[in-house]
Amino acid sequence: MVINSDIKRLLDLSQKLNKGHASSLERDEYMGLLLKNNHIKQSQFDDYKNGQNVEAIVQASLVIGGIVLLGYLLSSLTSK
Repeated sequence: MVINSDIKRLLDLSQKLNKGHASSLERDEYMGLLLKNNHIKQSQFDDYKNGQNVEAIVQASLVIGGIVLLGYLLSSLTSK
């Protein structure tokens, strides 16, 4: 389950990544949040950390993160 602080941080980091302003530590944190919340597989995270297909994995993860954020927004709106 994604908690509010993770959602806020995921949003902040995804915006930085999309603009190309994220540091490598912020990109690592973004990937770690997706892994922590079971949105990417351990093998995908390991490939990212090992430098295999980094850009492709990050781009796919941005899409995944966007879907997670959209899902959170929709669930927030429908629960009111």
